[in-house]
Amino acid sequence: MWPFPPDRQHIDTPGQYRLRAPSQRAAIVIRGLGFLASLALIGVAIVWGAQQQPDTIPDVVFFANLPRNHTTQPVIYSHIPPAGGAHRPVWQNCGRYDEPIENAYAVHSLEHGAVWIAYRPDLSADALAQLRDLLNGQTYTLLSPYPHLPTQVVATAWGAQLQVNSAADPRLPWFVTKYRQGAQTPEPDAICSNSVGVPVAHS
Repeated sequence: MWPFPPDRQHIDTPGQYRLRAPSQRAAIVIRGLGFLASLALIGVAIVWGAQQQPDTIPDVVFFANLPRNHTTQPVIYSHIPPAGGAHRPVWQNCGRYDEPIENAYAVHSLEHGAVWIAYRPDLSADALAQLRDLLNGQTYTLLSPYPHLPTQVVATAWGAQLQVNSAADPRLPWFVTKYRQGAQTPEPDAICSNSVGVPVAHS
């Protein structure tokens, strides 16, 4: 049994507890619940925002009517990195490379639904780590240095390309999500392994 009636407030004395009036306790509970509700709403907003992406990603350039023939002859592409066109009969094994890879092999991987993230060789270590984290565990991806890029980083899928100047650009994960094995893929589900190249890390 409480030493004092629960609806009254008393001054603490040795060996006794100070009780708050019911209205005070209720106010504390309400404030606490309100705080927890606010945290929950913030968490939902963060998760929802991270999962959202626009139907159209700003500044993606599209290339139509790209040839898909196989060739063993040298191929000159109209833009770099190429987003499609004639390519080798075999493809580049998907994964991460520390050295440049040949266009004509990579284009065949794009035909199979890969997304190729190319970056300037002088990209900072921190920026490169961001790109590695972006593609970590993502199948059907290529990551490789590419000399003389028009921007710091270029993301390419078959028929689509995005040029950015920061590895932290939020459009990069959008691009990977939308175009990796995306609707534009000429040969979806075709393999991206057991062919050319030895990546330092597989995807």
